[in-house]
Amino acid sequence: MAEIVEKITLTETQKKRQRKRSMAIAFTLAALVLIFYAITIVKMGPGVMNRPL
Repeated sequence: MAEIVEKITLTETQKKRQRKRSMAIAFTLAALVLIFYAITIVKMGPGVMNRPL
């Protein structure tokens, strides 16, 4: 019952495409985080920074 595991080796063009796709996903995720952060700050209003700690 031994399983045969095949290793997949990517070509250079496939590696470049995968890296570009990963970077696009990372930038999209970072943009979403920044948008949600900005929306949260805007909804809290400008008085949020004037509260006592």
